[in-house]
Amino acid sequence: MFQIIWIVVVGLVLGVLAKLILPGKQSIPLWLTVLLGIGGALLGNAVASWIGVAHTSGIDWIRHALQVGFAVALVAVGAPLWERVVRARGDSSPGQDTRV
Repeated sequence: MFQIIWIVVVGLVLGVLAKLILPGKQSIPLWLTVLLGIGGALLGNAVASWIGVAHTSGIDWIRHALQVGFAVALVAVGAPLWERVVRARGDSSPGQDTRV
């Protein structure tokens, strides 16, 4: 159970960090931010393992940089896709501007 909570917390932190790094406003819901952050963490861990830097004798800076980088990439791709889906459905959720 603790592992699931930790995964969600890491996903939240990475997703919010990715939104802060990207210029402009990403109008995606919090749950999608967390999912994209979790995806970034998983991809970052996979690539770190693949190149042999997943576990080092200190802080795994390269692995963490990869996680943040993948989270940024996923949010950068996911936010415009989310906007298109919302516009296509004709939804106008509170706080989201659907004007072009």
